[in-house]
Amino acid sequence: MNYLASEKRYDNMIYRRCGKSGIKLPALSLGLWHNFGSVDVFENGRSILHHAFDNGITHFDLANNYGPVPGSAEENFGRILATDFKPYRDEMIISSKAGYLMWPGPYGEWGSRKYLLASLDQSLKRMGLEYVDIFYSHRPDPNTPLEETMGALAHAVKQGKALYAGISNYPADLTQQAETILRDLGVPLLIHQPRYSMLDRWVEDDGLLDVLGKRGVGSIAFSPLAQGLLTNKYLKDIPANSRMANPHGFLHKDALTPEVQARLNKLNAVAATRAQSLAQMSIAWLLKDSRVTSVLIGASSVEQLNNNLDALNNTAFTEEELNDIEKILK
Repeated sequence: MNYLASEKRYDNMIYRRCGKSGIKLPALSLGLWHNFGSVDVFENGRSILHHAFDNGITHFDLANNYGPVPGSAEENFGRILATDFKPYRDEMIISSKAGYLMWPGPYGEWGSRKYLLASLDQSLKRMGLEYVDIFYSHRPDPNTPLEETMGALAHAVKQGKALYAGISNYPADLTQQAETILRDLGVPLLIHQPRYSMLDRWVEDDGLLDVLGKRGVGSIAFSPLAQGLLTNKYLKDIPANSRMANPHGFLHKDALTPEVQARLNKLNAVAATRAQSLAQMSIAWLLKDSRVTSVLIGASSVEQLNNNLDALNNTAFTEEELNDIEKILK
């Protein structure tokens, strides 16, 4: 059966202006970092993507190294684009990134012009696209001049292989410099993708959010649930099938100290008064700041995606709730 998008797909989603650009992004965007690679069940990923688009998620976030294996998330997404999403391409924002290791030798990672432009060509080929909507420098390169990295992004835009330029994981000072370089090249910096959650607020301490607000740059927060810590999974112990129980995962057991666990339980109690799960409140909390354009969520199932979508049912906070949350976090 051919996929036919829901006619009600735009009825409930919230769309927010991305900085000072003409682009609006859905309050929730779908990231394909996990669950869409060659080691995953293809039809499960396909169902998640269908359900996301049917519920107004128009932004799909990828990178050259997403999988595993690296590149396979883009390949699988390309298959679904070709068979299911082709009629809807112009309704979508599709992004990719380059910065982490993709092939051996001195030109297979970081931020050189050679690597970034070669990686973009490979990503376009994997997805069967003529262009991506956003192309990011995935991380700053300490050994390549920022002018070279930003020049490569600007070249990709001027070539028509990307519509907008973005950066990810850049601190405030480098973000300021990058925005200036791109603006001087005639290519505005559309968006920054930082790690941000209630348990990881470096973007506030570093001044990054202030820079983005002043420069008119949008942002999309990744790891909004702190790799799963901000869910109900770890309120009592470490489940055997959880991400933390996997010794090869990104979430390590030493992250769950008694102090952190106590904090999670207090936050969960606040969420309960809002008729939300801890995860839903954590997503809504990020959206309280207008400088956060979108929150980047992952999903391993349609059910999990629905739970995250329900966060949008209550995004308003009272002053008392915000004060209670601040007391817990500090």
